Amino acid sequence: MDKRFGFVGITIENKEEHALQVQKILSEYSEIILGRMGLPHLEENKIAVITLIVQSTTDELGGLTGKLGRIAGVSVKSGLTKRPQT
Repeated sequence: MDKRFGFVGITIENKEEHALQVQKILSEYSEIILGRMGLPHLEENKIAVITLIVQSTTDELGGLTGKLGRIAGVSVKSGLTKRPQT
């Protein structure tokens, strides 16, 4: 499968409860993560936002976002560039 560039937006409610689970999954998928920016202290340290730049296949991205999305209090949105036209 073709690897394409894309993004993942993650919001974490109750950061104290879920941040460790999120970090564990991000470490598991570190080979597809090119860049990461986080805002950890929104609304009195209860909400965190993480943005990732990725290079991955649709299957790899689906695995990452699926695992993150199963964590209570975590919301995930993602997108990949369109496949190159042949």
